[in-house]
Amino acid sequence: MKDLAGKHIVLGLTGGIACYKSAELCRLLIKAGATVQVVMTAAAEQFITPVTMQALSQRVVYGSQWDARAANNMAHINLSREADAMLLAPCSADFIAKLAQGRADELLSLICLPRPADAVHLLIAPAMNREMWAHPATQRNLAQVAADGALVLGVGAGDQACGETGDGRMLEPQELLDDVVAFFQPKVLAGQHVLVTAGPTYEAIDPVRGITNLSSGKMGFAIARAAREAGAEVTLVAGPVSLATPRGVQRVDVRSASNMLKAVTDNSQTASIFIATAAVADWRPDHAADRKIKKDGSGQAPALSFVENTDILATVAQSPRAISGALFCVGFAAESHDLLANAQAKRLRKGVPLLVGNIGPATFGQDDNALLLVDAHCSRELPRDSKLSLARQLIADIATRTRAGA
Repeated sequence: MKDLAGKHIVLGLTGGIACYKSAELCRLLIKAGATVQVVMTAAAEQFITPVTMQALSQRVVYGSQWDARAANNMAHINLSREADAMLLAPCSADFIAKLAQGRADELLSLICLPRPADAVHLLIAPAMNREMWAHPATQRNLAQVAADGALVLGVGAGDQACGETGDGRMLEPQELLDDVVAFFQPKVLAGQHVLVTAGPTYEAIDPVRGITNLSSGKMGFAIARAAREAGAEVTLVAGPVSLATPRGVQRVDVRSASNMLKAVTDNSQTASIFIATAAVADWRPDHAADRKIKKDGSGQAPALSFVENTDILATVAQSPRAISGALFCVGFAAESHDLLANAQAKRLRKGVPLLVGNIGPATFGQDDNALLLVDAHCSRELPRDSKLSLARQLIADIATRTRAGA
């Protein structure tokens, strides 16, 4: 999926050891469909060569305001005019100070200052020593740059080249790519708080065995990412899955259906949209053994009895906030057959305005899916696509419905 197809990015490199990450970042931007024009300061060229960045970007790299290759000798004007955004990665403390003060004494700062700010947005990925990052002057300059309209993408924490540990590392290339992609997504859920459940639950039989299902959590995680891209504050309640948390999403890990119920109940008090994507176990053993249940040689399986788990979606959908319209609830149905009929029945049974159906065996663990959106009036198919693409379509649909009901 070419998330940045048709986008042109000016990638600016300032002095810092994090320049080594910029090579991979350039590659990822191009792989996502963007064209990339690299501009480097003289300090950046001490850490990585223009030859490397030219090979990766397949474009001439610019570094001097006196470069005569521009026909009108105005590279500082020309380079920003065709861009959709400028990304400074790494952006040093010194360069942040330049931006805050409006200084323009070399090519990269000369491009930043006269760029059409309403059309060519400035994204900044700081990179510096932890003490430089924490210094009041740096934080004051960052606040000024943000007030002037730049988007500061934040920093990572961990080991630094100087041997110290702390905040100030440049974010990893994949994190920066995710942030750039998110920047270009329509902010249709700005101001909303979205609560998402994802993955399976695990119901213990004894300390080493339990009952679960084949849900990978990928659809729910994609929805959480898409909601965050759309500008929402997102809380993701995740069953036992091995997936990375989407950028900017608050994650709550749970294990059983009862754990998930508590987490959802707690977080639904401040949410405005609830999307129940998780494949929650309908039943659990009425008693989990303290020790592993062993074979006794009789050939008889141990007798297990089950109790029904509380229906999380129905419980939330019947809460006062949902009934009043303050909380918009969306359910998911993973069926094995008769998708439309089962989805319609489940929507009525759960009491939700929108039910999203899919065929479980055809999607569990996969990177793609096909969805059926069912409401009180009709149904609509979203044809097979990547789960992230479908998640973005679903989020757009939910945004339309919540605006209409506002």
